[in-house]
Amino acid sequence: MGIQKDRIKFNVGGRIFETTATTLANAGRNSFFGAFFDENWDLNSQFFSNSNESFFIDRNADCFSILLDLLRTGDLNIRPNIPERLLYREASFYGLLDHVRSAKWGPFDGNRLRLDQSVTGQAPGDGTAIRAGPDGGCCVAHGSMVHVYDWMLEEHPPINLDYQRVNDIGWVDSDNVVISVCERLGSRDGGMGLFNASTGELRFKFQVSHENQVKSYTAGALSFSSDYKIFSSCKGRSNEYGVGVWDQVTGKQIDFFYESPGWSLGDADKLQWLNGSNCLLVATLFPRKDNCYISLLDFREKNMVWSWSDIGAPLTVDEKRVRDAIAMEESNSICVVNEYEDLGFIDLRISGGSVRWSSRSRLMKGNMPEEPCYPKLALHEGQLFSSMNDSISVFCGPDWVLTSRLRRSYGGSICDFSIGGDRLFALHSEENVFDIWECPPSPII
Repeated sequence: MGIQKDRIKFNVGGRIFETTATTLANAGRNSFFGAFFDENWDLNSQFFSNSNESFFIDRNADCFSILLDLLRTGDLNIRPNIPERLLYREASFYGLLDHVRSAKWGPFDGNRLRLDQSVTGQAPGDGTAIRAGPDGGCCVAHGSMVHVYDWMLEEHPPINLDYQRVNDIGWVDSDNVVISVCERLGSRDGGMGLFNASTGELRFKFQVSHENQVKSYTAGALSFSSDYKIFSSCKGRSNEYGVGVWDQVTGKQIDFFYESPGWSLGDADKLQWLNGSNCLLVATLFPRKDNCYISLLDFREKNMVWSWSDIGAPLTVDEKRVRDAIAMEESNSICVVNEYEDLGFIDLRISGGSVRWSSRSRLMKGNMPEEPCYPKLALHEGQLFSSMNDSISVFCGPDWVLTSRLRRSYGGSICDFSIGGDRLFALHSEENVFDIWECPPSPII
């Protein structure tokens, strides 16, 4: 759009604001203000027939002033008398939440993360999983309950799974979550369901069919692909041991990979979709099994294209037991971690190869807690994250050098953490509190 000299007046809650089409264009086509422009991205004269007219908006004028200044300068200045939640609601009305988030948070960098706030959980000591949402919110599993928070950290109605323990949670989008649960003894409940994140309403259940019969099953770890598929490890009463695949739009089962003898796909603790190779990483880890199994599945060929297990490995102490695993496609390797936060690397080009362990990350301070949580791994924007006790380590560079640690003392050991929406969420086990880490915006020069 060319430079517009048209002045535009708004009457917001009785106060008059004057701006230009150029400023409004900064809001984008999908915003409230996009309606004032035609398909050629020029100011639409039907809204303003002359310069003396103003367009009335029955909203909060103080918040409008802040958001208009944001469009003018790119800077977010929230006055002390304006509640942030009120500003966020107004920004949502105008379609400017992304602008507010960009101004409030800087680009994600694990070495620049700062603790923003902590939220007390609803069921102390029972936190099992936390998952960051795509828009900066999160959901937290507590036994058979899932608590969902939007990006303003306002809690939505909790999702009650009726005493079925939650195994995993996954975000389909900012409006829907998938929850996998255990099958209850003596019942046909269990499996997976798609829930509305705002209301907690069950939209549909994902079924497993075997020989044209619907089977009951326990769903475990979850993963999602870029072409709208959902993967879950499954354990059933008949032959439904393996990894199921569903269409996340329709909820229909579209495939199933049955486990081979000697492998434990149905018990998998970790699934990870690899976009580059179109394969699924499946990891069954200690202590769920005495031995660790990691494999890559190609559903197009119904083939296990790579596999590794610690069976027969020269393990003399428990410290070499693998607690978590994550594939790193750029380096053709899989990173694993043990209970002492030693990082190990397995070459994906060598099936069944050995682990190259590195203890450079071991920075133990003080005594181990009475009930330590198992370390978890995450890979985000070229940085590797590993939890250990009450802190999270950040590794960078081709040699994965330890560059910083995120730590706070309250809450006990970290049982799970997740990254998404430019935030890192860490769930502590003992007090069931979760922390929100954010990057501060870059200083204005």
